[in-house]
Amino acid sequence: MKRWFLISAAAVALSTGTAWADYTLHVLHLNDFHSRVESINKFDSTCEAEAEANGECFGGIARLASKVRELRDQLKAEGQNVILLDAGDQYQGSLFYSTYKGKDTVEFMNELGFDAMAVGNHEFDDGPDGLAVLAGGAKFPVISGNIDVSGSEALQGKVKEMATLEVGGQKIGVISALATDTPETSSPGDKVVFRDDLESLKADVDTLKAEGVTKILALTHVGYKRDQEIAQDVAGLSAVIGGHSHTLLGPMEGAQGPYPTLVKNPNGAEIPVVTSYAYGKYLGHLVLTWDDKGKLIKAEGEPILLDHSVVPDAQIAARVKELSAPIDELKKKVVAEIAAPIDADRKVCRQQECEMGNVVANAMLDRVRDQGVVIAIENGGGLRASIGAGKVTRGAVLSVLPFQNTLSTFELKGVDLIAALENGASQYEEGAGRFAQVAGLKYKLDPNARSGSRISDVQVKQGGNWVPIDPTATYGVVSNNYLRAGGDGYKIFETNAINAYDFGPDLADVLTDYLAKQGPGYKPVLDGRITVKPLVTPEPEAKPEAATGETAPKPAP
Repeated sequence: MKRWFLISAAAVALSTGTAWADYTLHVLHLNDFHSRVESINKFDSTCEAEAEANGECFGGIARLASKVRELRDQLKAEGQNVILLDAGDQYQGSLFYSTYKGKDTVEFMNELGFDAMAVGNHEFDDGPDGLAVLAGGAKFPVISGNIDVSGSEALQGKVKEMATLEVGGQKIGVISALATDTPETSSPGDKVVFRDDLESLKADVDTLKAEGVTKILALTHVGYKRDQEIAQDVAGLSAVIGGHSHTLLGPMEGAQGPYPTLVKNPNGAEIPVVTSYAYGKYLGHLVLTWDDKGKLIKAEGEPILLDHSVVPDAQIAARVKELSAPIDELKKKVVAEIAAPIDADRKVCRQQECEMGNVVANAMLDRVRDQGVVIAIENGGGLRASIGAGKVTRGAVLSVLPFQNTLSTFELKGVDLIAALENGASQYEEGAGRFAQVAGLKYKLDPNARSGSRISDVQVKQGGNWVPIDPTATYGVVSNNYLRAGGDGYKIFETNAINAYDFGPDLADVLTDYLAKQGPGYKPVLDGRITVKPLVTPEPEAKPEAATGETAPKPAP
């Protein structure tokens, strides 16, 4: 089988001393790029030319390419070992994906020289054929160990189970796992079979060890919480490099933990877990050192902020400009004006009432209210960017709602609506995208209660007044076609909806029209439609000190 293989301030020595035979590997890593080919602003959406000129932008493929080449050239000149990995979700999130459907992703990833990539759930947004564009065109292995694609004609032979990279005379094994709820969050189809991630990873470790490979990295797309469980339960790993949860680690303000986070595994070894936020804003840089017996003795590193101090690669920037030409006019068209920003912070919209959730749900309900619809439900994970104050472009709206979802209208009994809200709250702790943003509806959520019993005091607006929902009554509902088809766990919409119509206008068009209708004085408001009790975190068990000793930190502005 053909296989492939990768400093900073914070450091943790996992044992004392280093010998002349120690082996050091620099792992540059990216996750959840989400088609942010152009640079992004502080809201993680496409940065305008004026902001770029003012040094207010981050990321972008040209800036990423510049930093990767700088580090790789510098480290190789020093005789160091370097690899570049991607932990999934290159797809979906900008007009580049909507326009090129992965062809630009293949071109840029090959140009940057990635060594391996994990499949992310959004690689399936256009089904197996969509992933096949990337997996078939990449000059590096695209891997996922817990999915069986042998039954998919589009993916047969294109997605590998694992990779082995030859770097500096050493073999580095790279294994992978994809979130098992991907059939609910994307569209892999019934020909792609998912297996348990932990059992799959354990089996892949055993396979590599039988081949004499002892330096094994898990490149995963399951989220920071699950990554720590993997590090704790899967013996034989050297490190876990993850994505999916868009988690920022490091010493900066707003981070959610140290980089690396150390977790004790079944053999008593401390395993570093890392991830590097999302959208190309940071490039992760993990440095691993093993002794001559193959034992990991040091893990250090820190995500590198790709701000204005990183000069974009001129050749890549020129290619981006060339590819952007066909969509520039659409992006730049001003469609509305607003007086204040509309916030869509991921951590807010997936766990409580948020400004963008209110605005989008209000827009959906406003569009179909004359059809007898009284309730709107939008998944927080469908809101992908904030919008700044002032003139709103079509590109900004499409950054918020890039999935090309259409409005779906249907009727549902009150008892089923309560069940839908319970589904939205069922993965609250993980910050899952199924969290229900609503209009025409109020509810209370207790995240400390058992899943399935978290929702209470559901009220519906009728005749200008709030009244308790009637479990036996039937209500007109608007959502998006993704949720109506059972996405994000909303199976109740698929099975129990009455008189469903899934072919309404594009949700981005609905939001565009709504903002234009509000006028330039429009400001978003939070009105208490969702009330969430504080989450009580249980006392943690005694665990080894984290890599840096730093406490929790939020993405830099």
